[in-house]
Amino acid sequence: MTGKLDQLKTHLAEYIDLNHAVGLLSWDQQAYMPPGGTEDRGNQIATLSHLAHQAITSADLGRLLDDLLPEAAQMDPDSDEAALIRVADRFYRKETRIPTDWVSRFSTASTLAFDAWAKAKRESNFATFRPFLEEVIRLRQEYASFFAPYGHIYDPFLDDFEPGLKTSEVQAIFAVLRSEQVELIKAISQGPQPDATFLSQPFSEAAQRDFGIEITRKLGYDWTRGRLDVTSHPFTSSFGQGDVRITTRFDPNYLPGALFGIIHETGHALYDQGHAPAYRHTLLSNGASMAVHESQSRMYENLVGRSRAFWKFFYPRLQTYFPGQLGSVSLETFYRAINKVIPSLIRVEADEATYNLHIMLRMELEIGLMEGSLAVKDLPQAWNSHMQDSLGLIPTDDARGVLQDVHWSYGYIGYFPTYALGNLVSAQLWEKILEEIPDLPQQFEMGEFGALLAWLRKNVHQYGAKYQPQVLTERVTGSKIDPTPYLRYLKSKYGELYGL
Repeated sequence: MTGKLDQLKTHLAEYIDLNHAVGLLSWDQQAYMPPGGTEDRGNQIATLSHLAHQAITSADLGRLLDDLLPEAAQMDPDSDEAALIRVADRFYRKETRIPTDWVSRFSTASTLAFDAWAKAKRESNFATFRPFLEEVIRLRQEYASFFAPYGHIYDPFLDDFEPGLKTSEVQAIFAVLRSEQVELIKAISQGPQPDATFLSQPFSEAAQRDFGIEITRKLGYDWTRGRLDVTSHPFTSSFGQGDVRITTRFDPNYLPGALFGIIHETGHALYDQGHAPAYRHTLLSNGASMAVHESQSRMYENLVGRSRAFWKFFYPRLQTYFPGQLGSVSLETFYRAINKVIPSLIRVEADEATYNLHIMLRMELEIGLMEGSLAVKDLPQAWNSHMQDSLGLIPTDDARGVLQDVHWSYGYIGYFPTYALGNLVSAQLWEKILEEIPDLPQQFEMGEFGALLAWLRKNVHQYGAKYQPQVLTERVTGSKIDPTPYLRYLKSKYGELYGL
């Protein structure tokens, strides 16, 4: 058994290394690559993706898994060995359905589409992005056909990010969320709104960066294994436990964007830096799912980073960075401003009460694109119509509308729902954390965040991809993904803020 398990790890290590190389090239494309490098980069990514797919679908790996699966069935299902075999088999069975030539074609198409998206967004011109997106969508529809029959065409995409979760399950969760959050927003809109105008004035980019780095250090981000760079869309990339990088974008005239973007990406990075060392260079050194990953980023961004306790410690520090802008603004005024509820055009700048509506809009559009009931050429009009129905707003241009997110250029269909699901998991975890560490807010007020990270390391981070998301959530909180704790959190927080 040990010999075969070692062979499995060796097989998988090649795939992992190639995947990390693809990720590094993609990170560089967004962070530093000169614009003339797009075609060459597309070829490089296509070649490495092709090799990675060959590695994970090799006949030798299939035979090895066939030998190991009967033995794994006799093991403790909670053992690391059984988990590794289980996860590897899932990867293998899924990837062998995908033709290698499709992987190469898709890699090239998505690399070109990213460059086209970035240019189209700068120019606020969807028409220049349209043919590239049409090719990506065509390839994604082809991808779905590899997994037929399915309950819903969206299931294969959702399964890429949320193993085992079905479209019908997410739609049922979102139906509850939508009605409850719409009612909450209506109630909030009837009350007086806090002043947040002081957040929109000149804020030095260098000072924003320095303060953001100070926060990341306090939260526990290990800078010997990470870095911060600027990109058009914030993200976190992990190339192994020793190299976990975050990015952000700065607005010199609006403080919250980069500030909460950095905190959000730090949550992702802490998760990736916290997998069990024994999982290094294996498929287990990964997140359980994107919803669990987003639970970490959304927890740090909102439940921690927008809490009154957090700012009781950090606000005096922030005032020293921006004395002219914030020196005369009270803590309470600042706290209410960063938690102001008002429908907005931009998802990454949306408040907690409206954020999930942005996600539901995107999921509905993705389903339409995959089903064929929505053509790419009609996407801007459909986007604007859904925005008006959901949030009462119509984008003034494509950059603030249909082009605002990078995800579709990369073909990340099925990714968006994980943001909202992550919100739900974050609240479930938060209730459990406060049950076990009831003085956590008081610790935050003193600038102490170690107890939170230690709890997450013990209960979530260390397990990596060992458990599927529903299994992990139930192990830690006692129930599968459930909207109730999140709705309870929203009503409590905004009930106090708005006197509901």
